[in-house]
Amino acid sequence: MPPYQVNVDQLRSLRDELTHRIEAIESDVQHKKEPVEKDFAEQVTQRENDEVLHAIDSEAHQTVMLIDAALARIEEGNYGVCTACGIEIPEKRLSAVPYATTCVNCAE
Repeated sequence: MPPYQVNVDQLRSLRDELTHRIEAIESDVQHKKEPVEKDFAEQVTQRENDEVLHAIDSEAHQTVMLIDAALARIEEGNYGVCTACGIEIPEKRLSAVPYATTCVNCAE
């Protein structure tokens, strides 16, 4: 185990936050709270907003997958090890990006 404390709570908290965000976005995109506008100009604006929300939703889904993979690496005991070169990922990097799979050098 690396010499730093693995922050499982941080990963789980971030995952919960993103999951709630995904649910809210999907509700908004499906217009569950309000119907699609009848005015054509408003529909165009709504579609543009939906496209932005889809992009945010996609990014949130990807991050949740990365978090799940990080939690699996913690379970397996290889969290914090660069998947590209095999060296230990610095604690500062894992504090900033707790689901990081590579060291800074390999990420560049």
